[in-house]
Amino acid sequence: MKKILFFGLCLMAMASCQQDNKQAQQLALNQQRDSLDKIIAQKDNEINDIMGTLNDIEEGFREISEAEGRVAVAKRGEGASSAARIRENMQFIQSTMQQNRELIGKLRQKLRESTINADQLKRTIDNLTTQLEEKNAELQKLRAELDAKDIHISELDEQIAGLNDNVATLQDEGQRKDQTISTQDKELNTAWFVYGTKKELKDQNILSKGEVLQQNFNKEYFTKIDIRVDKEIKLYSRSAEVLTAHPLSSYTLERDANKQYVLRITNPQQFWSTSKYLVVVVK
Repeated sequence: MKKILFFGLCLMAMASCQQDNKQAQQLALNQQRDSLDKIIAQKDNEINDIMGTLNDIEEGFREISEAEGRVAVAKRGEGASSAARIRENMQFIQSTMQQNRELIGKLRQKLRESTINADQLKRTIDNLTTQLEEKNAELQKLRAELDAKDIHISELDEQIAGLNDNVATLQDEGQRKDQTISTQDKELNTAWFVYGTKKELKDQNILSKGEVLQQNFNKEYFTKIDIRVDKEIKLYSRSAEVLTAHPLSSYTLERDANKQYVLRITNPQQFWSTSKYLVVVVK
């Protein structure tokens, strides 16, 4: 009877453990799903915001083209009314071009702050800047034609000259910012790793009194990598232990055909979020 009771208790304990494990797994899955949903929602919002700005810029260029057409029609007319329509449309063109210039600047800023890695979008912004420069050249040519007909729009002189400077400044700023972004992006995606025996790590002050990466450790001993590219590190050892703190779910330690360990980083952003230094002790 005691044996039967003991056996029954064991079965109940096993069932309880299995239930706890299932609940823990389900909780982990729910958390992962929630995290993915948030990431997807964030990217959707960023894309919608960027596309909205692009649509505004394209609409601005369309309105500029229409206004240029109205100026062309008014040029064929005579008298004060034609000159007034020309002035009105020229002012509209100037105002819309200034608006597009500001929108392109905002679009560059949004792309810098976005989590979206879109080379095509960068090229689109560069093309929009070129289009703005071309429109500015057309505007100056049109103004010269109006001057020849004694339709001098004095209130636009300073604005048009300023726009020309602004377009050049926008290009220079864009190039400088792109260079800065490229440098910052490279720094943000740089990490360092090292593996060695306990003695080797101690000799470089990487491991000291059981603690890792305390004071005055030799940074030159580390290998620099790009976390976007380097996701596999061969350790050339049949014994390996990660000493620095990295989320367990973000990497695996697997043996290759020679039974030597290889560290594979399955989630680079998560793996390097706690430390940009990786230390592995091997034998």
